[in-house]
Amino acid sequence: MKTSNLYTTAPVRQVMFKTALAMIPGTLAMSGYNIADTWFVGRLPGAEPLAAMGFTFPVIMLVGCVFRGLAIGVMTTTAQALGAGRHDRAARLTSTGLFVIALFSVALAVLGMIGSRWLFELCGAEGETLELVTGYMRIWFFGCMTASLAMTGNDLLVALGASKMASFAMIAGMVVNVVLDPIFIFGWCGLPATGIRGAALATVLSQCFSTVLVLTLLARRYRLLRFERIPWRAGWSAARLIVWFGIPATLGMLMIPLGTGIVTRITAEFGDAAVAATAAAGRVEMIAFVVPMSVGIALTPFIGQNYGAKLYSRIREGQRFVMRFATFFLLASALVATVFSRPIAVFFSVDPEVQRIMAQYLRIVAWGLWGVEVHRFAGFIYTGCGRPAVSGWLNALRIGGLLIPFSLLAYWFRSLEGLFFARLAADVLAALIGWRLASGMTRRLLQRDAAGPAQ
Repeated sequence: MKTSNLYTTAPVRQVMFKTALAMIPGTLAMSGYNIADTWFVGRLPGAEPLAAMGFTFPVIMLVGCVFRGLAIGVMTTTAQALGAGRHDRAARLTSTGLFVIALFSVALAVLGMIGSRWLFELCGAEGETLELVTGYMRIWFFGCMTASLAMTGNDLLVALGASKMASFAMIAGMVVNVVLDPIFIFGWCGLPATGIRGAALATVLSQCFSTVLVLTLLARRYRLLRFERIPWRAGWSAARLIVWFGIPATLGMLMIPLGTGIVTRITAEFGDAAVAATAAAGRVEMIAFVVPMSVGIALTPFIGQNYGAKLYSRIREGQRFVMRFATFFLLASALVATVFSRPIAVFFSVDPEVQRIMAQYLRIVAWGLWGVEVHRFAGFIYTGCGRPAVSGWLNALRIGGLLIPFSLLAYWFRSLEGLFFARLAADVLAALIGWRLASGMTRRLLQRDAAGPAQ
């Protein structure tokens, strides 16, 4: 089947909104995995199962960043090949990339299963909680391959312009997970109750279902996944290109949980109420990000395809549109969060101190959320244009160069309010830098195009 040229022919705003509308349900479904697992595990007796789930999130986030970085490498290079009309090269990049990710996943799974107990002892788990989290993660690590292939397969469907199919695959996997959770956790349908381990098994099997679905689509409908021998030189060249894109993306993404961990540690110095309030406010942030994140999902493949097709004016138009959209949408969201900060805080907590801190957080930090998304979009644009290292440096700048130093300064002054303003300042400055750099790059592409044929 011929792949879609939607990204290179349809009006820019139309393709962005069309993809966003298709991906919103899928984006919400991705959050459904954690929500479902947490809700069902929360029904188990005792605090230990839910505490064990809490220990899994940072590790799963770190592994997910690695998978996402490699997936970006495959998606971007494939999108550039498709934009240039080189379907055979795109198929070779897809097949090689999925093979490389599968091998890496196996190695990571072996290391994870062997080192799970030591890792969570290091994180502070002990007693029954340690036993539970170790049992959960050994099963989860066993499913590393399906998790990584499902993620990459969905990204490739988006790169093809098949955002509805990608969203459907995400939703289908989430539904399977919700159905299997109580069956395995509580022992329904005559099966033995396996508690928290059942949640891990449900996740692995649902991801396996998604993997089979997306790989079948890539192989049969889009002819991008080919089960045939690739010449060594061509395969090695494709693998090097994917890794060249994937490593900076991975390192840049790893900065995000690192920064979150450090800021959380600083916040903990102001008491449990501060940690609880900022954690709850973080959930509100994720709601605000759903729509602009859905718009941004198509940005890297859109840029990649148009870069491959040398349609630089579309890249410039896309860059300006998504950044302006994110700015206006999230500033409007900030206004809502400020006006309703107190009711939102009351909804999430009955503790007066938590309510006070959460309302204060929303009134300050929400005004910088547009900056987070604009900064993220700048990285996507650089990656799509074949400059993944710049994207990685932009992430390092925001986290290591701005957020952490500003947060440490606020801690030095012993000011929780200052910590919130530190986040605001880091987000706004990072956005201004990213916007200026991305605008300059797209402007240079247009100038190069006007000067003569691109090399």
